[in-house]
Amino acid sequence: MADSLVHVTSKAQFDDLLNSSRIVVVDFEVASWQGIVMVPQKNLLESSLTPSPILVYADWCAPCKQIAPVYASLSEQISRPGLLTFAKVDNDKNQDIVQEYSVSVLPTFLLFRSGKVIHKVQGANPTELKAVIEKLASELESLAEGSGSGGEWKGAEIPRGYSDITDEVEPKGCELLNADDDAGPVKVLFQNSKPSALSPGAPAAKDWVQSGSDDQLLLFIPFQSTIKLHTLQITSFPPEGDSDVSRPGVIHLFINRTSNMDFGEAEDAEPTQAVTLEPKDWNSDGTASISLRFVKFQKTTTLTIFVQKGDGEAETVRIDRIKLIGEAGTKRDMGKLQKLDDEE
Repeated sequence: MADSLVHVTSKAQFDDLLNSSRIVVVDFEVASWQGIVMVPQKNLLESSLTPSPILVYADWCAPCKQIAPVYASLSEQISRPGLLTFAKVDNDKNQDIVQEYSVSVLPTFLLFRSGKVIHKVQGANPTELKAVIEKLASELESLAEGSGSGGEWKGAEIPRGYSDITDEVEPKGCELLNADDDAGPVKVLFQNSKPSALSPGAPAAKDWVQSGSDDQLLLFIPFQSTIKLHTLQITSFPPEGDSDVSRPGVIHLFINRTSNMDFGEAEDAEPTQAVTLEPKDWNSDGTASISLRFVKFQKTTTLTIFVQKGDGEAETVRIDRIKLIGEAGTKRDMGKLQKLDDEE
């Protein structure tokens, strides 16, 4: 079991770990303590036993010992390279990390997503620790459904200082209007695998979405936390020689709606940001990076993407992948979003 745990020995290693794994669970503890204890010794002057201070090593963190097997077992069962990593930090040897994250109780477990703390468990509370970690693992599995093979794929460079937070999407809450039933389901948009259109000769896979009756699409995306959205990356590969399918041309973005809009409402409402894409905006991997007005997207709980029209005169529009770049925040209660939707 120990092989599945990363033992942190420096601040640099810790920072690299946060950058290399989407979710990191860190156990802050200490195995032994060097300190002063009072041990009876013979006093030569009084010919009796008196307490005297002696420097010794003593195992002292009983709660750490209690929960260690639970933590090791979770690590062994559900860690996933690059996605969910378990680590241990020795408080005595890594005071710079301890001070940075204000760890004052042992043991303390911090859960990081995209380098940001999203949850803290203090003390030996195996029930809470297991529940939180297993929920995160379940969310990763949900996002990975249908992701296919080929490993993680990047359609464009990520702006310096920000992270890919596409895993903040709540796939089960997404809704796509005017979708062609012959294309793929909405969840394929958030896969991290290489689009099949970039692999000629590979088995055909419907890993894209396409509009049905015209060149408009309405996509509603709820998030698992309140995010700061910096960049929207859209990948689109219309089939060569097919003039009836195009890339998105004009896009309107709306934030913090409690449910999807209809097309009439989307046409009439003032967008948070309107975007017009030109041929030069698409790179060789078919991806356009849309820089957002960051100040307007600081507290984003949902994103609605309205493809108002395609590029050119094509009858339909296609999207292969969507990536969201920014900063994740504290996880919110998705039940509240559902309750608002029900009331409406």
